[in-house]
Amino acid sequence: MIVVIDFGSQYNQLIARRVRECRVYCQIEPPDVDIEAIKALNPDGIILSGGPSSIYEKNSPKTDPAIFDLGIPILGICYGMQFMVDALGGSVKKSIKREYGFAELTIHKPENLFDTIDKSATCWMSHGDSISKLPKEFTITASTDNTEIAAIENRKKQFYGLQFHPEVEHTPKGKQMLRNFLFSVCGCEPNWTMKTFAKESIEQIRDKVDDKKVILGLSGGVDSSVTAMLIHKAIGKQLTCIFVDNGLLRLNEAAKLKIVLKQHLNINIRFVNASGLFLEALSGVVDPEKKRKIIGKIFMDVFDAEAKKIQGADYLAQGTLYPDIIESQSAFGGPTSVIKSHHNVGGLPKKMKLKLIEPLKYLFKDEVRELGKTLGMPEELIWRQPFPGPGLGIRIIGEITRKRLSVLRKVDDILIEEIKAAGYYKKVWQSFAVLLPIKSVGVMGDKRTYENIIAIRAVTSKDAMTADWARLPHELLAKISNRIINEVNGVNRVAYDISSKPPSTIEWE
Repeated sequence: MIVVIDFGSQYNQLIARRVRECRVYCQIEPPDVDIEAIKALNPDGIILSGGPSSIYEKNSPKTDPAIFDLGIPILGICYGMQFMVDALGGSVKKSIKREYGFAELTIHKPENLFDTIDKSATCWMSHGDSISKLPKEFTITASTDNTEIAAIENRKKQFYGLQFHPEVEHTPKGKQMLRNFLFSVCGCEPNWTMKTFAKESIEQIRDKVDDKKVILGLSGGVDSSVTAMLIHKAIGKQLTCIFVDNGLLRLNEAAKLKIVLKQHLNINIRFVNASGLFLEALSGVVDPEKKRKIIGKIFMDVFDAEAKKIQGADYLAQGTLYPDIIESQSAFGGPTSVIKSHHNVGGLPKKMKLKLIEPLKYLFKDEVRELGKTLGMPEELIWRQPFPGPGLGIRIIGEITRKRLSVLRKVDDILIEEIKAAGYYKKVWQSFAVLLPIKSVGVMGDKRTYENIIAIRAVTSKDAMTADWARLPHELLAKISNRIINEVNGVNRVAYDISSKPPSTIEWE
């Protein structure tokens, strides 16, 4: 396994993905991780991530330099390389010329990290500082026109540094460089799969829970469904799932899910209809963050009331994923900007007095789907597109009313039906409709109309950390628009969202 020390880079999750794509397990740890904790993990190597800070700044993040005494290979990337140099007696200073974007890398030593890579390669730079003096026993292994010390190594101690980012797609040979570090340098074996993850997780859950009971809020989405199946395989009937109908679901969704979940999962499931409570509390609320918090609070209240009926429940399971944690806060409570809150991130209300189980919290969505396949889940559940916890509540911009919900449900049903019929349901990450808080003038049957505007959103992505708008065929968009306007009373205009993430988010609220 590999330990990734997270210095705050926007790309740190990509490092983890690249390592796992090589079927090597990795674990992300904060800079202040205790050296004894690292020793206990017994890693085959350490990767020091990049970060936004300068090493010479007063409060720049640093990890225990004792990692350099562990006798294992270490790879520093960008800021991680600069930390390595600084900690081992070298120097880092502000660059005369900053380097951002593509650069041509000239490799001086085509071995170790650069084995099987041409002497000239494209790389992606993103730094304003450069190394001015190398520590003892280090040599330069690659350069660019602007950065003489673009890659370094201490072959004796197996310390390596890259000023550029091998984990991003913009460094075409970056994956090979990481593979060289994992297999040639660290001696790792490509044996981490979802099958091994499932086996280890089931054992861990079984050991942790023992003879106690676990409850889980089941939404019917792939995350909670895989969580339920994984825990069910570990403890069987000790798990009880609670499905809360918040009144913000898609057309006939509660009824459909009831059939699918009971038919395929064979798990204890309790269905609770609390739609009235949610809609009453959301009446007149337009602020998206208030909506999320209201929905989250009522969900926990309803869930708590139902959970109390289950005698001996000591644990609450959640289908939290790594992107959920990153977007709500830093993965380790660091000072990052909150983009949007997730009601399943950040712990439990104290009154519940339950311990938390989050077996998927370091997995990405594609890994969860792979895990679902390993566990034998049906395709219908595995490939269900992501649906937010607050449901249609954050796809109605402005006030939520029963009438507006009815309009959006009909629109959404048409959209998904056409996306599936055209064979795009699995090709896109998400496809959904948004009801806007404005109206527009139209003409129907030679009469003036003043009705709602619908925005259609479809994106492609691997993990929801970044996304691009889907280039759906014009013929498909035309058919979707035509059906919506003709079949849904109250809509006379359809728009298509062509913004990417970043700068936009996938959901509108």
